[in-house]
Amino acid sequence: MKITACLIAGSVVATSAFAPSPNGARGVTSLNESKPLLNRIFEMDLFAPKKDQNDYGARNKKDMSVGKLASNSYVPDGITREQYAKSRQAAADKKKANYQRNVNKAGVFEDYTEFYIKRGTDTNADWKKKSNTLGHRMAKTKYDWSGDSDKQLFAKKFKK
Repeated sequence: MKITACLIAGSVVATSAFAPSPNGARGVTSLNESKPLLNRIFEMDLFAPKKDQNDYGARNKKDMSVGKLASNSYVPDGITREQYAKSRQAAADKKKANYQRNVNKAGVFEDYTEFYIKRGTDTNADWKKKSNTLGHRMAKTKYDWSGDSDKQLFAKKFKK
């Protein structure tokens, strides 16, 4: 009987410890003083310190350089440390020039209306009869995909 009474009293105490307070007062903490936690998280602007860090071309504003070769750095067999450093710098310069070339092309678009006026689509359908491309501009490729490397190609001029 004493054990049963102790168990019931213990369970009542444990249950009341985790029950909400009856007066409805809520403790004030630094997180819920001004706004609820999720509102504060969802309204965060992670790019506020540097708004343009993800813009195209922002890589030029960053301080990036090729690492210096230390005394215990890897150097391939057959070349000196200076030659290896020079080749690494040349690769970095090539990468930077290619990036700059692409940045210069960004946002440059051809006007759709001018393309159709040049083609003649706005006046009649003669553009469709004049060529076998049906108005499409064909891209020139770097390689000869035809397999006829001994014949004259569309984009190359042979010397006589």
